[in-house]
Amino acid sequence: MGTVPPLPLVWKAIDVYLRVAYSAGAPLPVKSRLDALKPLGEGAFFSSEMLEREAANGGLRYNLRLGNRHYPHMKMIMEQAPGGHGFVFRADCHDRHCCPPENAPEYGRFLELMEQNRRLAQSIEGAWARSGVPTFQVLLRAGADQRKGDASPKAH
Repeated sequence: MGTVPPLPLVWKAIDVYLRVAYSAGAPLPVKSRLDALKPLGEGAFFSSEMLEREAANGGLRYNLRLGNRHYPHMKMIMEQAPGGHGFVFRADCHDRHCCPPENAPEYGRFLELMEQNRRLAQSIEGAWARSGVPTFQVLLRAGADQRKGDASPKAH
């Protein structure tokens, strides 16, 4: 398996993400970023400064900041699946690191934002699963189904 996810799958994941994250269409900064990425081939796409890269699971994790209608910092994560077979996608709310202290006046509102982000991330990942974009949950379910099938009695 390659060290990057196939570009057609990445663009499918982006399209699904945007449909769920933005009911009225993505804002101009997101559209501009994606317009700059569209003509790029695989090498240039994954080495673009618009993608953040970090080590994960013995390979690289690629982060693309796409935001959502409530919060501009949410990211689409593409990371190597456990065992190194393919990639999984996940929506990262990217909001826990900036939560204000409990005594701050904006704390309650920020908790509401975090809950909106969490629900939106779940919706994006559910839409990905229905669209055939691999997610960690889909991978777990497939493994559980395989183990269940392996444990079933064998016909003679």
